[in-house]
Amino acid sequence: MDAQFWDERYSSRDQLFSGRPNGVLVTEVSGLPPGQALDVGCGEGGDAIWLARRGWRVTALDISTVALRRAAKAAADAGVADRIAWTRTDLAVTHPPAQCFDLVSAQYFPLLRRDGDAALRGLLAPVAPGGILLVTGHDTADWPAPEEGGHDPRDFFLPSDIAALLGDEWTIEVDETRARVDPAPEGTRHARDTVLRARRRPA
Repeated sequence: MDAQFWDERYSSRDQLFSGRPNGVLVTEVSGLPPGQALDVGCGEGGDAIWLARRGWRVTALDISTVALRRAAKAAADAGVADRIAWTRTDLAVTHPPAQCFDLVSAQYFPLLRRDGDAALRGLLAPVAPGGILLVTGHDTADWPAPEEGGHDPRDFFLPSDIAALLGDEWTIEVDETRARVDPAPEGTRHARDTVLRARRRPA
């Protein structure tokens, strides 16, 4: 799942995703006051654009140049280009600034364990005191088995794994499995989401 993998996946179709914001993001963030947001694995920009339209200043990260190019165009078409900074980065290699974001969102972001804890630290460290970490994944019960071409859940940090690793400086507000708001992605049977919402305690 390196940059070449994702560039090839995005290049295989004119548009890989719907362009709509993820349902968990809308549910969990709609009531929050806008601030500084970090969108990890932003893809073609649906979440970042939704946040920007609601007053957030967004730093949007992705490893794919193809995805970021599409996202920047979509943001310009939506009139919010000045509210989003698009950044190509590998979270396991380069970490965002520490404790600078009121919201860090990772929607279906594949956080591989083989990267050690570097990518996980890159996800947690940017959350500001009082800020929210929001991580959403597919329920592993809906994953295809490895022998069917699926991935082994043990290769990834799942939202519940992250919840179990958070220390005393965090308050877990949501750690649950719920039915998807959006239809399952084409060709999949993803009917349920696993959701972690945690707040870093104020300093």
